[in-house]
Amino acid sequence: MANTTVTGAQAIHGQNPQFLVETVIRNRIYESNYWKEHCFALTAETLIDKVIETKCIGGVYGNQRPTEFLCLILKLLQIQPEKEILVEYLRVDEFKYLRALAAFYIRMTFRAVDVYELLEPLLKDYRKLRLRNMSGYLLTYMDEFVYSLLTDERVCDIILPRLVKRQVLEENGDIGPRKSRLLDALEGYSDHGSERGRSTSIMSRSRSVSRSTTRSLSRGSRASSSIKSRYISRSPSRSRAGSVSSYHSHSCSISPDRMEVDVHS
Repeated sequence: MANTTVTGAQAIHGQNPQFLVETVIRNRIYESNYWKEHCFALTAETLIDKVIETKCIGGVYGNQRPTEFLCLILKLLQIQPEKEILVEYLRVDEFKYLRALAAFYIRMTFRAVDVYELLEPLLKDYRKLRLRNMSGYLLTYMDEFVYSLLTDERVCDIILPRLVKRQVLEENGDIGPRKSRLLDALEGYSDHGSERGRSTSIMSRSRSVSRSTTRSLSRGSRASSSIKSRYISRSPSRSRAGSVSSYHSHSCSISPDRMEVDVHS
């Protein structure tokens, strides 16, 4: 009774949801101690606490023993929570293993269009995940895990249902083109470059204006200095000073003999 699917569950891909897990692995999950002790009578709400306690993702390890992650996947297939609950699982940023569990379940049970729309935004999540397999523990990342869900046929030792290629969905008009972060970054860089070019042109224009202004000011200063020199040379004070200086120079050029002659005369 504990291993049966909830009453009123809908068939997924034309079969019982639990049958999406191979018979051999499903029987090993039923026989595991974690399934018997921790997965009994779990609901969509109480399952969250169990996922938070999970420390890794993966399929089977050691002597074909299922991981806790795999047991919780089968439990989700058994209780079949509503779509809104799975989306809320996916939106929780604090618990990365809860997001990974929801992403795996969505990949197994949702339509291809919903899979792409819900999982592609997770490619921006670069948090670390611990993966456990037959060789031990490995380090992976959330974006790599989601990418494997979208591209690989087997993930965590589970054969995933066939997924329609994105190109086919785009040609049929079922889904829009994927937005690349690289193109957005390049567009932002081009916009920044255009603004920088505008600022550079403005700076060059201001420099040219300042240069022309300095040139005009230098010309004006030269013209004003020439005008001042002309004005000073024509002033009577400057002419009198010139005559006095010429008189002094002329008087200083008279010899002493001449001065004596003038005195005796």
